Amino acid sequence: MSRDYTYAQHFLRSPRVVAELVGHSNIRKNDTVYDLGAGSGVIASVLAHRAKKVIAVEIEPNALKKLRANMADFDNVTIIDKDITKLTITNDSYKIFANIPFNLTSDIVRKFTESDTPPKAMYLIVQKQFARKLVPGSDHFTSLLSAQIGPWFSARIRKPLRKTDFTPPPAVDTVLLEIKLREELLLDKTKAKDYREFIERCFSEQKFFTGLDRAAANVSPEKIPSQLSQDEWLRLFATLGAR
Repeated sequence: MSRDYTYAQHFLRSPRVVAELVGHSNIRKNDTVYDLGAGSGVIASVLAHRAKKVIAVEIEPNALKKLRANMADFDNVTIIDKDITKLTITNDSYKIFANIPFNLTSDIVRKFTESDTPPKAMYLIVQKQFARKLVPGSDHFTSLLSAQIGPWFSARIRKPLRKTDFTPPPAVDTVLLEIKLREELLLDKTKAKDYREFIERCFSEQKFFTGLDRAAANVSPEKIPSQLSQDEWLRLFATLGAR
């Protein structure tokens, strides 16, 4: 995490809170887990007792100094001095558990869900409003990002947090969000770029979307993009968007 991001981050107060949250994940003893924007290592220290290997990523000098001191006794924790937005992970099997700056949430979700080597699961502490837009059906509408990642990832809210769990306390409600790689993909990964571009165009160009013969895909012409379900997006793409 760079210095510019620190103002958007709210740190968890205690390992007890982290342990409770990790208990709501599917992180297991043989897993490799990345803690992005690790700060002083509160999350990494809990993960170290739960997972086989922990990679703590941090770049802010003061936090990095504390992180190295706090992780000195953990043989299974590796520290990487790097900006999380520029991090490249080539492991073919890993998970993420992180309390990232709120202003980077969309960028981080896009970065790793669009990666050639995506995580098996991501557990991110995010604003409740963001999570509700990503979880299909939670508000009876689908966000652009939710529609774009849906064929390959499922999303659900695992646990709400209290403002007092953080320092400084955030002004907004927060939750632990799970984004999990589907065991059976709904669309071949080779079509991902075309699918994402089709979805983006439907959301951003009203004339393009209204010009589609949605009835041919058994999609109601009365619906706007945010009202389409994942199944409807897949039918629409298969009928009218696939090249």
